[in-house]
Amino acid sequence: MQWEAVIGLEVHVQLATQSKIFSGSSIAFGAEPNTQANVIDLGMPGVLPVLNEKAVEMAIKFGLAVHAEIPERSVFERKNYFYPDLPKGYQTSQMAEPIVGLGYLDIPLEDGGIKRVRIHHAHLEEDAGKSLHEDFHGMTGVDLNRAGTPLLEIVSEPDMNSAREAVAYLKAIHAIVTYLGISDGNMAEGSLRCDANVSVRPKGQEKLGTRCEIKNVNSFRFVEKAINHEIQRQIELIEDGGRVIQQTRLYDPDLDETRAMRSKEEANDYRYFPCPDLLPVELDEAYIQHLKETLPELPEQKRQRFTEQLGLSAYDAGVLSSSRALAEYFDRVVELSGDAKLAANWVTGELSAQLNREGIEIEQAPVAPEQLAGLLKRLQDDTINGKAAKQVFAALWAGEGHTADEIIEAKGLKQVTDTGAIEAVIDEVLAANPAQVEQYRAAEPEKRGKMVGFFVGQVMKASKGTANPQAVNQLLAKKLEG
Repeated sequence: MQWEAVIGLEVHVQLATQSKIFSGSSIAFGAEPNTQANVIDLGMPGVLPVLNEKAVEMAIKFGLAVHAEIPERSVFERKNYFYPDLPKGYQTSQMAEPIVGLGYLDIPLEDGGIKRVRIHHAHLEEDAGKSLHEDFHGMTGVDLNRAGTPLLEIVSEPDMNSAREAVAYLKAIHAIVTYLGISDGNMAEGSLRCDANVSVRPKGQEKLGTRCEIKNVNSFRFVEKAINHEIQRQIELIEDGGRVIQQTRLYDPDLDETRAMRSKEEANDYRYFPCPDLLPVELDEAYIQHLKETLPELPEQKRQRFTEQLGLSAYDAGVLSSSRALAEYFDRVVELSGDAKLAANWVTGELSAQLNREGIEIEQAPVAPEQLAGLLKRLQDDTINGKAAKQVFAALWAGEGHTADEIIEAKGLKQVTDTGAIEAVIDEVLAANPAQVEQYRAAEPEKRGKMVGFFVGQVMKASKGTANPQAVNQLLAKKLEG
């Protein structure tokens, strides 16, 4: 039997406000445990929460970016459950009337296609604290610094059918929240994490299977691995005569498996009721329109501009728009060099490869866009060839000069275009390799193309890579045929 996976994601985005959602406590990462939780975060008697307007603004910006309905009214509710890191015994959240309504996100697929994933809603809520299980000699420590941190939970419809699609959707969410500046999206620090709801059903069947929720997965790689494992687990369970039980599961990256955590709760298990301490949020059209006008160019719009106006491939446009910082770097190089395709080749090629080798982000790149653009100009005007350009880039990366021109001059990399000088080098190479010359002239015409590479290499070596390759090829062809 052929099986089909059905996947929906609940993505939790930590909003980049200065303070918590209902108090003035800092949300800075890395503080000493329990130093950033005040009496409001702890729910002490007699204190009242005050809603952070910036969190509302950020949620609405996200909604506008995903083509969502923005209701005029939303309501906070109390979600009741008991856990050591939840100091109040409830979480202030939203359910019946969330801040963001129905929307959608178009995600690029590996085959070049586009898939639309519907967004059911997004709601504001406060984060809980964090339980610490290490170094406490069999006990659990609790750090309440995170309690009250503003979260936007984005709930998709079950529109994805593979782990790859789920990761593409998650990356698209990550790109949007970082473009908007509403979150740093740092998954390692918990700024963006997701719960994956996974079920399987016979291919072609409309009825959904029983789902399991995989909690708090915090990297793109682990999301893909966790979903793939859970899909396989459910298929094998059903094919062996068992049945899937609705439950919450955790993913263990060390063992590459999911394991049961608890049976899955339903909304009524939490005894939701409207928060008596917070008034409904009421928005007017003018406020929403004002926020709409402040939105930056978003990934989808950048991809479209890169392909339609700059003539890039869909793949290159997707890579270059994947992060706001990378897109802005590329735009600056194009602005200064005037050649979008050459800029795309270098940013997605040499630059990205070096970033990956050193494990750093574009913001930490030692080569500024102005420096790369200067290098590309020297390629465009034939001052240097491709091989020399790579040497210049490496020198810029190592901080051996401020500009491409400085390095070209210091290292003597200027391309030789004087045909007389190139001919002299070719004559030396041919004189030094008479056997190869005879083999070339005796060979069938169709085989000579491969053999000429030897002579080109020798000439480039003799000229220390500075000879113009095009001129070398043209002059060699004449000399060898002579």
